This record gives sequence, C-alpha cells and structure tokens, in this order.
Amino acid sequence: MRLRLKRRLFGQLAIATTLGTMVESLKGKTLAQSKPQSRPPSAISPDPSSVVDVKLRVNGTEHALKIEPRVTLLDVLRERLNLTGSKKGCDHGQCGACTVLVDGQRINSCLTFAIMHTDASITTIEGLAKGDNLHPMQAAFIARDAFQCGYCTPGQICSAVGLVNEKHAKSDADIRELMSGNICRCGAYPNIVNAVRDVLGGKKDAAV
Repeated sequence: MRLRLKRRLFGQLAIATTLGTMVESLKGKTLAQSKPQSRPPSAISPDPSSVVDVKLRVNGTEHALKIEPRVTLLDVLRERLNLTGSKKGCDHGQCGACTVLVDGQRINSCLTFAIMHTDASITTIEGLAKGDNLHPMQAAFIARDAFQCGYCTPGQICSAVGLVNEKHAKSDADIRELMSGNICRCGAYPNIVNAVRDVLGGKKDAAV
C-alpha cells in the first residue's frame, strides 16, 4: 500500500514538474515576442554616404530630394512626394498600374530609377487635370464607366494619354494591342476601349 502511494506521489510530482517547465517556456516565448525586434540600421534609414541630391519636376513643380540612386521613380512619387495615385501592383512592370508620363511618353515607374529623370517632365494622374477641369481622358473614362474597383485606373488613363501622344492607334484592335500592358482585373476592357476611342475621335487637348 505504501509503495502504491509513493508511486502515485512520484507520478504527481513528475506531472507538476513537467507542467511548470512548459508554463515557464511559454512565458519566455511570449516575452521574446513582445519585445521589439531590432533591425539593422540599413533597414531603418539609408546610409548617408549613399544619398545623392536629386531634382525632379513632377506635375509642373520642382522637388529637391535626397535619395539613394537605387530608389525607383514609383517609390519616390508615393513615399516621398505623397502622390499615391500611381499604384504599386506587381512591382515587376507587368500590370501597368504604376504607369506615368515622362516627357509625354508612358513608362512603368516601378522599373526605372528616379535619378534617371532629373531633366524630364514627369506627369502623374494627379497632374492631368487643370484645376477643376478634368483631362479629356479622365472625363471619357467617367462617361464610359471604364472602371470598377479603380485600382488600375490611374495607370490605364496615363497609358491611354501616352497612346494618344504616340499617334499609332487607328482602330479598336490597335487600342487593345497598345493598351495590352495595362491589366484590369475587373474586366472593364470594352469600356476602356470606348473611352480611348472617344478621345481619339475628339483629339481635343488630349496630349500632355
């Protein structure tokens, strides 16, 4: 009988010890997770020795910036100039959501370095309208209901303006081909083609 009681007591003590160890381990993990993770200085701020002075003319305004040469034009527009109309979609130049105009030509701003465009005139979706007067392409997109969620719309409109500037589109098939670099996940393509056709037909102040 005594032997049975000793075994039972030993088992209870073993279980209590195991549970205590598990609780302490969990406490340690919780405290470790609650502490702020330290990051290397390079992840917090750029190395001062790698920063260069850059002047960019965006939407008619000149901006003096200190940036690293590797910073993309898209990141400068969104993170430094707070021009968030240009969207970061795929970040690989495949969706066209980041399209802006540089000297009237459309480019994927996620694929180019900001430092490459110091002597250029950069136009984003925010710079197309003249005060309260919408750019003809913006007005056409609204009239034709050429968007749904709207995420790709700034890039679509800038790309369409660039298309008009290029003067290569003569038919709906041309429009579809020349706009193929801009993806619309909502499938508003027919209305986009209609909007671009309207502006091509009018050709009034449609260029930048």
